Amino acid sequence: MTTLAGRIAGRIREEGPITVAAYMAAALQDPEDGYYRRGDPLGRGGDFVTAPEISQMFGEMIGLWCVDGWLADGAPDPFQLVELGPGRGTLMADALRAAAIRPAFRAALRLHLVESSPGLRARQAALLADARPTWHESVAGLPPGPRCTVANEFLDALPIHQFVHTAHGWRERGVGLDGDGNLAFVDSLPAPPDLPPDLPIGSMVERRPAAEAIVRDLARAIAACGGRAVLIDYGHGAGHGDTLQAVRGHERVPVLEAPGEADLSAHVAFADLAAAARAGGAAPWGPVPQGRFLQSLGILARAERLAAARPAARATLAAALHRLIGAGAMGTLFKVFAITRHGAPPPAGFTDADRGAAA
Repeated sequence: MTTLAGRIAGRIREEGPITVAAYMAAALQDPEDGYYRRGDPLGRGGDFVTAPEISQMFGEMIGLWCVDGWLADGAPDPFQLVELGPGRGTLMADALRAAAIRPAFRAALRLHLVESSPGLRARQAALLADARPTWHESVAGLPPGPRCTVANEFLDALPIHQFVHTAHGWRERGVGLDGDGNLAFVDSLPAPPDLPPDLPIGSMVERRPAAEAIVRDLARAIAACGGRAVLIDYGHGAGHGDTLQAVRGHERVPVLEAPGEADLSAHVAFADLAAAARAGGAAPWGPVPQGRFLQSLGILARAERLAAARPAARATLAAALHRLIGAGAMGTLFKVFAITRHGAPPPAGFTDADRGAAA
């Protein structure tokens, strides 16, 4: 049992079973032993690889998306360029390099990073020093003003609540202790009254109020001050089914096995995000498949230019491109969701048919 598992078990012995959301929060963000407080989980030597680490092309496309949106919003000066969960800073470094095609964009932006990990903040500071970033613990700390917000694989790690339809009605899944004192799931906590009554026994519903609150805050800021947001993650329409998983060393492991030593995540329910954006007074777009989105921004042409400049790397570039846009790879597994002001034209990568499609 890890040190953190022992402390969680002690809390359960004193207070009773805790929610899955509380378990996730402790496992990922505990100040002493939480997964994201311990170091750098990214890359081949870590536990997972994100799209920006696969190829520079991903961040470059995001940078072009931000420039296009800034122009569509009237080129405000100054404006905030915000990234939620910037990792090593790779995406933002690539985005800023691509955005150099419009010097006025670079001059007008004020870079803000929402990051809780001291280790990752240090990596970001080294890579993004020229942009003079300002860091925040949460979205709530961002100053008012027009902003373009980017988030890649950020929402999936926010805590979820799981609700199970049992023979005795809906119950919230919690984490308790088995007969040997080990962490174990229990379906015994009280559930809210607004869960769907028509789902069969054994069904599960997942909700992520922290993500909905963030999207609502982003939407309110966009409605009040202008700007837009693009959120990229894996997920589905409605939050039905058990999607909670733990990953360590690029392999799935039991969720309760070693809190603090494995990444925990769950699919994003985009329909809930669309509802939150509307509640915040803004317009949701999508989600659309990542592959379609990146191709509409010009990633195929960018890949060809890179291959022409680096012939020896052509095979590596092709493999990276397939991972980013291929069917059965990130191209279909990952989705792209955007927020704009009501009445705005479709943001780059979206069409009129994608307006509020998550509803």
